[in-house]
Formats: sequence, C-alpha cells, structure tokens
Amino acid sequence: MQTRLLGTTGPQVSALGLGCMGMSALYGEADRAESIATVHAALDAGVTLLDTGDFYAMGHNEMLIGEALRAAPAALREQALTSVKFGALRDPDGGWSGYDGRPAAVRNFAAYSLQRLGVDHIDVYRIARLDPNVPIEETVGAIAELVEKGHVRHIGLSEVGADTIRRAAATAPIADLQIEYSLISRGIEDEVLPTTRELGIGITAYGVLSRGLISGHFTADRQLAPTDFRSMSPRFQGENLQHNLSLVEALRKIAEQKGVSVAQIAIAWVLSRGEDIVPLVGARTRERLTEALGALDVTLDDADLAAIEQAVPADAAAGDRYPAAQMSHLGTDR
Repeated sequence: MQTRLLGTTGPQVSALGLGCMGMSALYGEADRAESIATVHAALDAGVTLLDTGDFYAMGHNEMLIGEALRAAPAALREQALTSVKFGALRDPDGGWSGYDGRPAAVRNFAAYSLQRLGVDHIDVYRIARLDPNVPIEETVGAIAELVEKGHVRHIGLSEVGADTIRRAAATAPIADLQIEYSLISRGIEDEVLPTTRELGIGITAYGVLSRGLISGHFTADRQLAPTDFRSMSPRFQGENLQHNLSLVEALRKIAEQKGVSVAQIAIAWVLSRGEDIVPLVGARTRERLTEALGALDVTLDDADLAAIEQAVPADAAAGDRYPAAQMSHLGTDR
C-alpha cells in the first residue's frame, strides 16, 4: 500500500482512506457483518485511515468501527488511525439541529467517542462544520487541550474556507482539512487548496465518487429510499441526474480505453492531484473496496488527464452537492 503524509504536522497514512459513514447511515440499508468484513479487508490491504463521525446514526458508526477493531488481529488494529468528526446535533427522529463547537462540548463529544471506539486516543479530531456562534479559535483551542492530555493526536478541520483555515492554523498546528473533492466537485481549487498548501495542511478528500454518482454503477432508474441522502441531493434529481450521468458515460469511454473501471479512473484522478491529498473511499462491501484499491495501480499521463478534463470539465456538474438548506454550512461554494 502506498503512503502519504497528512500535512507537515500529521501522521503518515495510507494513500487511500476508508470512509465508514455509509456503513451506518444516509445511503440506505447496510449489512453489519459485511461492513465489519470490509473494515478488516481494508486493514489487511494496508489501509490505515478509518474515517467516521460521532453523529453517523447517533454513534452507531463509531461502535461499528470499535467492534471491527476489537475483532481485528492485533497487528492490524495497531496500524489503524481513527479520524473523527464531531459537533453535529441530532434528535431521536434523526433530525439535524445545528453544530456545537463550544470547548465544553468538544470535551464531552470526545469522551463519548473514545468510549464508543474503544480506544485511548483519537488520531485526528475535527468539528464537522463550523459553529457560527463559536470562534474557530475556541474550538481548535479545546482540541489542542485534548492533544496536550493525550486524548487526541492531531487536529483537523472540515468543510471550512480559506480565512477559517488561516485562523485555525494560527491557533494550533492543523494536520489536515477534510472536504469534498472529485471530478465534479472542484470548488477547493480556487482558494482552499492553495491555502492548505501554503500552510502545509493535508487534504482528506471525501465524496471522490460523488456519493456513487460517478462510480459507473449508478443508473437513472435506481429507486432510492426516502432516508437515502441522494433522494434529496440536487445532483440526483431529474434533468440534473440525466446530465450528470452523461458525464459519467463520457468518462466511461476513457476508462474502457485504459482497461479500468469508471470508479478507478475517478479515484485515480483525485490521487493525481497531489501527494498532499488522501482520497476517502466510501466502500460498504469488500467487492467495492477491491475495485477502489485498484485505482492505486492506475497511472494517468498528460494525455489521459487532458482527455478527462475534456470529458468532465470543471463546473460541468448540474446541481449543488447539498440541498440549499445545507449549503450555508459549507466553506466552499460548490
């Protein structure tokens, strides 16, 4: 497994990380046994970075990862690095109630995460979205106190803009920024990515297959459950979906010429963007994990990259990446 450095202050991690959210929530039913087997297969393949959020199905995802780690061989368990997002407020009906970045809340969230994961420290800890009522300096300062006490190893950020990144980095060392980045979500390229590179902050890129939209497996007639995030996502609706799937078909032609899958070429494109970017793959099954890992063997030359750019230009996607109500919480405009 190839490795990359998570920023100048962060740990060395696998070139691909495993995003575990889909094993618990938002994308329909998941098989618990298969989810745990997929985590084990990822660790066995050399994947070290496991990403979760304490609000994914109200703690279910952390408990799932904790169970998987306890059942893994000691050597694999020791290589695993946990990346945890906190701060999102939920209710018993699954609703969302904003974000809480107060120092007391930071300490509270961390205490519960450590217990659910069954670990003595969290490797990278970050608030999921900026709390508009709490300065980022206070939230990051609270995480820095957890670092001093040994409960957290590194501080991360999630979905914030360039100004917030600078303010956070002036408060404490920041290992990485987790943010959406894919062929059809390139909003970070204008301001965010230059800022993180200037400051030596890594990127963990989620949504590299745009929630399956550019995986090559999603079809226009697929029926989505009401609880599936994509049933509300603008990019999966009506004419937007038809347009976006036409981009996938253009990408498929390039993938077929190289003898790889659409998902593999889409992940390989993100990998090609720089050594400071670690894509998170949201595989929920061992089959999808195996496909994603194959992207590590895909080499894209200048001609390939030019063809991909022509097939899927920046800003080519139709529809925002989140419903309008959620867009205001994001640090980038797309």
